Amino acid sequence: MDNKRYTIQQIAHHTGLSIHTLRYYEQIGLLDPITRLDNGHRRYKPTDLTRLEFLKRLRATGMSIKEMQYYVELYRQGDATLRERRQILEAHKRTILAQVDDLMDTVDFIDMKIERYQREEQQIEQTDRSVS
Repeated sequence: MDNKRYTIQQIAHHTGLSIHTLRYYEQIGLLDPITRLDNGHRRYKPTDLTRLEFLKRLRATGMSIKEMQYYVELYRQGDATLRERRQILEAHKRTILAQVDDLMDTVDFIDMKIERYQREEQQIEQTDRSVS
């Protein structure tokens, strides 16, 4: 078992989350209570880091804090909630894939505009050469 412990600054640096966000996630129950030293400084475990990386991905792909809280609540209930957790992630995956499709449509549209501008630039260059 990994007994390594991390400071809040190390976790913030590793995850890219702000110290404020880390404290907030603990406060609203997305993280289990973080171990503290006698002086009150937090010490995060590797399992905390793993959960934060997962939560960060969920948040980055549009899952709401409320949905994340519900998911974590289910997780804490153990294996009896595996099916519901899987269903939540499957639904979220469908949402992400729909967003990816929308983004690819936008990329296709931008590519079309770029190609149009390239053609127009070439026409202008050819006109300029024939005039000179």
